[in-house]
Amino acid sequence: MRRGDWIHHPMVAGDGPRVVRASLLESVGVPRRTIARRCERDGPWQRLLPGIVLLENGEPTDEHRIRAALLHGRDGAVLTGIHAMHRHGLHGAPAPTDVHILVPADRRVGSTAFVHVERTTRLPPAQLLREVPVVPAHRAVIDAARRTRNHDAVVAMMAEAIQRHRCTPEAFARELADGKRAGRTLPARALAPLLGGARSVAEVDAWRLLGRAALPGCRWNVKLFTPGGRYIATPDAWWDEVGLAWEIDSRSHHAGPGDHAGTLARNTRYLRAGVVVLQTLPARLRGEPQKVLTELRAAYRIACGRPRPAVHARG
Repeated sequence: MRRGDWIHHPMVAGDGPRVVRASLLESVGVPRRTIARRCERDGPWQRLLPGIVLLENGEPTDEHRIRAALLHGRDGAVLTGIHAMHRHGLHGAPAPTDVHILVPADRRVGSTAFVHVERTTRLPPAQLLREVPVVPAHRAVIDAARRTRNHDAVVAMMAEAIQRHRCTPEAFARELADGKRAGRTLPARALAPLLGGARSVAEVDAWRLLGRAALPGCRWNVKLFTPGGRYIATPDAWWDEVGLAWEIDSRSHHAGPGDHAGTLARNTRYLRAGVVVLQTLPARLRGEPQKVLTELRAAYRIACGRPRPAVHARG
């Protein structure tokens, strides 16, 4: 290619990827010194990572960083952690501080700048999501959880994946059993109530509190129906033998007019079906645990003293 003709190449002209290897630019005729000059301060390009160039001079986006990280990891690198969760439609994790990628165990590539490189002998099959190779959802969540130090955040990200049907609690259990030991204490602790049926931070708090309640076991998140098949509600916890429902009702979740009306309608359906229901604010599970236990035991005694309502639980 004649000197200067590279300026018309589709990649440089804006028709190709915006994050490229410097070696690729050289292969289409861009001199090395030109690349260096155009990546200088206030130049039209910028160097994101060693040997990797962004063909723009604005603030790099997450998408730019992700593609640069995968180029840094070379062929076979896959995205994991919080950015991979976002690719799976999961957004309940804390804001990511870096881009987490997996590479084969024998690859000599290290972490640098905004890229966290993890070498592994358990490189999972990648899914192509929005043109980026991504690990399965359960691996992305566990990889993110292993690097998170906040228990509630770990519970929230694992619960969201289950709620949104991206994976199952059993998939988390297998990943924790087969994967690295480092960093698995918090996700393993969070998993026990999720395997038991809890599906949120508040429900996990309730699950742990019930361990002190000396009550028979309950079921979590089952759907209740009348004998005629009409839906009643899906209580957070349900004692089927006596017909007691426990709802962990957040103020924020029921603050809007529509949410409040929905809660009132739900409570009316409980009343018509003869179900004893106890409503508890999530903050009280930690702030007033003994009072909540007293209320729960009292509700259970009331339910025991009444005929069991004619309702059916499914799920």
